[in-house]
Amino acid sequence: MSYIDVTGKTEEEAIARALSQLNMERDDVSVEILERAKTGFLGIGSTPAKVRVTYSGEEETPAVSEVVPAKPKAESKPVVRPTAKPVVKPAPRAEKPETELVKKNREPVVKEAASAPAEQVSKPLGQEIQDEKAVAIRTFLSGLLEKMEVEAQIRVYLPEKGRYQVILEGSGMGQIIGRRGETLDAIQQLTGYCVNRSGTGRVRVSVDAENYRAKREESLDHLARKVAAKVVKYRRSVTLEPMNAYERHIIHAALQDEPNVATGSIGSDPNRRVVVSYVR
Repeated sequence: MSYIDVTGKTEEEAIARALSQLNMERDDVSVEILERAKTGFLGIGSTPAKVRVTYSGEEETPAVSEVVPAKPKAESKPVVRPTAKPVVKPAPRAEKPETELVKKNREPVVKEAASAPAEQVSKPLGQEIQDEKAVAIRTFLSGLLEKMEVEAQIRVYLPEKGRYQVILEGSGMGQIIGRRGETLDAIQQLTGYCVNRSGTGRVRVSVDAENYRAKREESLDHLARKVAAKVVKYRRSVTLEPMNAYERHIIHAALQDEPNVATGSIGSDPNRRVVVSYVR
């Protein structure tokens, strides 16, 4: 494995620069934040963010015979004609870095995962619920969203006993979701704590906006299968970026029946990561 260290005003800018330099996609690398950006006071004492981006080096690339068709026929043509003019062969074209399209064409497992239907993103939840817990959920979220200066409709459903599904709809959902769903997770945790603090019986509360959770789960499933294909192909372990417990569970569940692949976790929260390993 190889890596490069890149700096930027923010962590995201540093990562974007690294991906641009490597000509790779975000799912193809593992990112470690070495130094977080500091703004300082009035711009004084500010320091840039520094990240380390780990990627597969050239030694992991497949043999040339796997990518370029064999050329024995083309080279044998001028041998049988002594009177013909010398054949001038064009200079060999330099091999371009393997693009995401080539990877997809050579890794059928990834293509199958990417083309999986997304029909399961939206599921009917039935009628909105109006019981004591639902009222408490709406009251708490209304006050919280007002403090955040976000206008949103709050819809509460009860898809199964003891589990409330909350859907937020509005124009400021990007602020509600946050980076990688961190804000949405915090809102969900606070809502569950508030609702279970009063009343009888504990319930689970799930808060979603713009189908983020379903889309995130589908994206993680795709990532897991893509990484598994690389692990089997190169027979090397791959460490993913830090994830919360729910996201790590999705990776483990997606690969639990995958042949020649095992998963585990290293580190401690909030920097705990999933490691996908090759097993014989």
